[in-house]
Formats: sequence, structure tokens, C-alpha cells
Amino acid sequence: MAGSLVLGGCGSTPDTAYDLTAPRPRGAIGLGTQLVVTEPAALQAFESERIAVRSASGTVSVLPNGQWADRLPRLVQARIIQTFENGSRTRSVGRPGDGLTPDTQLNTELRTFQFDAGRGEGVVEISAKLVDSRSGRVLNSRIFSSRQPVGSGGVAEVAPALDRALSAVLLDMVRWVGASPKGAPPAAADANLRTGSL
Repeated sequence: MAGSLVLGGCGSTPDTAYDLTAPRPRGAIGLGTQLVVTEPAALQAFESERIAVRSASGTVSVLPNGQWADRLPRLVQARIIQTFENGSRTRSVGRPGDGLTPDTQLNTELRTFQFDAGRGEGVVEISAKLVDSRSGRVLNSRIFSSRQPVGSGGVAEVAPALDRALSAVLLDMVRWVGASPKGAPPAAADANLRTGSL
């Protein structure tokens, strides 16, 4: 469930900051390689802390009196990493610059992360590409999506619905990565190169 924190300033109406949660997959996810998760790309509407809403006419605005606890792409990146950590036997998952020597890189894009007011749903759609870190070759790609009903258009109901939608997407994503082909570990790749040069 999404947590919340009231933020305020002098003379301003306080906004409630909503966090997103990292679900815990059932059973272990066998990564087998070191994985780097980059910060998701996003359109401007999903680049900030504000919670986006799409009206029935198609216009996009933001919900009042609430926001995410951090920039949405950075927050989603953190929850992707934590979901992998919650379900894997190892901790070989991190961000670029964390000191890992990754075999595989997970690149994502926030295609949709908003309240669809016309349908009364929280909608999350994320595209993912699994890339061999050494060759740059795309190993697998997929679009993940989830819709969760929202009882009203208030931020106190919209934020938890989007959190549930993200959790469903992340569970599907980590299982997909676990079952996808991986990039060759550096030692194996080097051995293949040496064999090919004989």
C-alpha cells in the first residue's frame, strides 16, 4: 500500500506526498547475471513529482493536494530494483555507477502513469528492453500494463490505485526478466572471443 507524508510550507496548503511500494514476488527469481536498472525515460507529463490525470476529453493535468515522494522516474527505478532484491537470491542488481560489472541492462520507459478520469482507473504502462551490456544487443522487449479501479477522483484514492497498478507491472516484469535470455558473463564472452580467434 502506498505510504503518505504531509508536506507544507509557510502560507501554503500542505500537499500529501505518496510513496510507491516494491512488491515481494512469490518464489525466488533466478537472475543468474548482474543486472543494472537505468532510470526510466518519460514524457514531460510523467517527469516530475506531480500526479497526472487524463480527462475524458483527453487533456492532461495534475491532481491537486498531492504528489509523489520523489520524481516519478527516480521513484519507479528504486522500486524496480527493490522488487528484484525482494525476489532474488542475490543482490546483484543496482543502478549505473553502483560498482557492478553488469552482464545485462534493463531500460524502461514510462508510457503511461496516470489517473484516467473518463474510465475511473489508475493506469500504468511501462515498456522494457533487456540489453546485453557488452554488445548492446536487445535480448528481449515487452510492454507491461495494469489498470486498477478508482472509487473517486480524489488523490487519496488515485495514488493507492496507481501503486497497485505499478505493483502488478513490477511482478510481471521481474518474472519476465528471470525467464529471459541473458547476456554472457564477461569471462564467458572473453572465452568465446578467444575461441573464435583461433
